[in-house]
Amino acid sequence: MALDKSYLEYSHRSHGMDHDRYDWSMLTDRPKITWPDGKKLALWVNVPLQFFPLDQKGEPFKIQGGMTMPYPDLRHFSLRDYGNRVGIFRFLKAFDKYGVTPTFAMNTQLAKRNPYLLNTITERGNEVMCHGMHMDALHYGGQDKQLETQLVQDSVNQLRELTEQNITGWLSPGRNESENTPELLAANGIEYFCDWVNDDMPYRFKTDKGSLWAMPLSNELDDAFIMLNNLHSEDSYAEQMIDACDFLVKEANHSGGRILSLNIHPWMLGQPHRIGALEQVLEYVMSQDVYSASASDILQAFTSQTTT
Repeated sequence: MALDKSYLEYSHRSHGMDHDRYDWSMLTDRPKITWPDGKKLALWVNVPLQFFPLDQKGEPFKIQGGMTMPYPDLRHFSLRDYGNRVGIFRFLKAFDKYGVTPTFAMNTQLAKRNPYLLNTITERGNEVMCHGMHMDALHYGGQDKQLETQLVQDSVNQLRELTEQNITGWLSPGRNESENTPELLAANGIEYFCDWVNDDMPYRFKTDKGSLWAMPLSNELDDAFIMLNNLHSEDSYAEQMIDACDFLVKEANHSGGRILSLNIHPWMLGQPHRIGALEQVLEYVMSQDVYSASASDILQAFTSQTTT
């Protein structure tokens, strides 16, 4: 039996995508970007500082990196804590050694629980973005809007008070959102978010509460994705980062400036047998024609040249 014609009709169908969250454009057709001092590549090193509750509920799903064993899963809980007590300081030493400017995506609950860590980060003067309340407080489709509204407000406002920074960036726990999350972020003064991984450069994202900027924080170049999810080695991780750097620099030579975004977890790369791989990557990347800056500074340099 042939399908009725109405089965194939869709009122939102359009060129490029079937929604109006952002305008369709090909990366190759956009204006060429030049980073400060004529640099070819902007390096965005993003460090998630996370708190995984020991009594993780996993609603509506258990997040990668969370507890996996029956309660109390002290092995995984203490490993995540290791990152915030030991691994992060190896990161900071490496950043300073190679002249890297990091951005820290911090769970608000971690900022409240670990004042020494919070003070260490804020005293450096590095940018902090909001990484939600904690890694078991997810944003998801069908979530009660009033509950999510309060969750976003509490996460952002409390982190602003704790850091004494005007928090303008957001990374959702698990990069997961509800249908209302972008509007709630815009309503709470967030200017850019890092959940969507469908581009190599920033783009304007529309909400009913004003526009956001979607910043391209690569999931494919995430250390946990590569080594925990794909089970690749530390050597393979370093090779992939260097390959990405080489390709983007080459592409920038004829298409304008590009962004290399590295999302790195102190509980993963901060281990003594892995920190050498991170140092190898940072040494190589910083030897190239690189502008190392915070996420907001990279975005500002981008928006000063284009309004797309």
